Amino acid sequence: MSGSTKSHPPSLFGTKEVPSNKRGVLSIEKRHVVQFCNARIVRNGRLSDADEEYLWTQDGRIIDPAARFWEAAERRKFAADVTVDCHGLILAPGFIDVQINGGFGVDFSTLAFDPTGGRSSLPTLTDDSKENSSRKRKREDEHRIKARESIIELAQGILAHGVTSFCPTVITSSADTYRRLGLLFKRTPGSKRHANVLGMHLEGPFISELKYGCHPIEFVKKPEGGYKTVEKMYGRLLAQTDLITIAPELKGSLQAIHTLTKKGIVVSCGHSMANLEQAEEGMSAGAKMVTHLFNAMQPFHHRDPGLLGLLGGKEKRPYYGIISDGVHAHPNSVRIAYRAHPGGVVLITDAMSAMGLGEGEFKLGGANVTIRRNKATVNNGSVLAGSIATMDSCVRNFKSFTGCSSVEALKAASLNPAKVLGIQQKKGQLDIGCDADMVLLDEDLMVKATFVGGECAYLSPNFDLKCNFRA
Repeated sequence: MSGSTKSHPPSLFGTKEVPSNKRGVLSIEKRHVVQFCNARIVRNGRLSDADEEYLWTQDGRIIDPAARFWEAAERRKFAADVTVDCHGLILAPGFIDVQINGGFGVDFSTLAFDPTGGRSSLPTLTDDSKENSSRKRKREDEHRIKARESIIELAQGILAHGVTSFCPTVITSSADTYRRLGLLFKRTPGSKRHANVLGMHLEGPFISELKYGCHPIEFVKKPEGGYKTVEKMYGRLLAQTDLITIAPELKGSLQAIHTLTKKGIVVSCGHSMANLEQAEEGMSAGAKMVTHLFNAMQPFHHRDPGLLGLLGGKEKRPYYGIISDGVHAHPNSVRIAYRAHPGGVVLITDAMSAMGLGEGEFKLGGANVTIRRNKATVNNGSVLAGSIATMDSCVRNFKSFTGCSSVEALKAASLNPAKVLGIQQKKGQLDIGCDADMVLLDEDLMVKATFVGGECAYLSPNFDLKCNFRA
């Protein structure tokens, strides 16, 4: 990375220094029974009044206070250990980003070779046949440690934007890169220090040579042998994968989609020249989503609308990713998609390493990317290359672009992506038994606090929450 000095993710707790003897919201632990009161809770598709209901958590999950009441032998055993006053703010499920390539200087696609994005003196990892085996193993171990630290660094930074879970996304790469990444990535539960690291989103290499965007064309492949080709390409990384983007029109794609789906991996159609018939075949094979709608696909045509036409289907319709940064899709386009299929929208950032760093020259999967005026491009500005948007800004933009309610905008960043991944029984909503991953926002949908497993993981500067700890 060049053209920019190192910039750290936002401090987890803004600029506040909380004294160790102050028992505030940052002192809450998973073991505590916590009652969140005076909050407008997003539940069951509606926003409650601040005095209408409470939310209780313990051991990282949302609990049923009624069950606790009937089990309690005395009032003291029913009472919460901590009561948090939410000041009448909105308490919503934490955001889930299923397509994020990097941020804060971290690029997931190049972690295997350059784990710090050029931000340290650690040399780039290369194959050197002259290097003795012990030294090589030591160097590879150093890279693995640094790479995993970089993953957690990003997982910390996105807390400030309400993201509590994410799928690290890797664009089209070589087989050797996937092999190396298979040693680095693993699903990691979140904590008060970082968001949940979900399974990978592998965006390529089984994409169209005509719609590769900023992906390295030399690594683009066809899954001619179906699932066997896919398995051979990804290797052990496949076991850490939740989502794969595939162009459905390619030879072998339909068989690959069918088998991947049977194995529990979600397939999204994208970077594709598919016509409507081919797109529908992909859906019939098991595909569940469309990758970044409008981008890297055939433009809409009234006689053959291509992938976009799936939104107008009579029966089964897909979820679809939208980058609502005002750059990747015009607000009117976002509004058209939402009105065509409001229940399928999934907000994604598609963020790259430059997110949070400002303008300059950066890397995305080895490509040189220029950031100017909030736009990331390659090839002298002719091709878009990911975004530098944050999830909370996408939520606000989406609400503004479509005129939808706050509840619908928040749903597009939480419950809908959870449904794509099939984890809605645990994440994406604030029902009893769900993980206590939550975001506290004001009326303008600005993030004030983020909770992972019921513990406060981020607190906005100049904002505090009143807590009462039971004596």
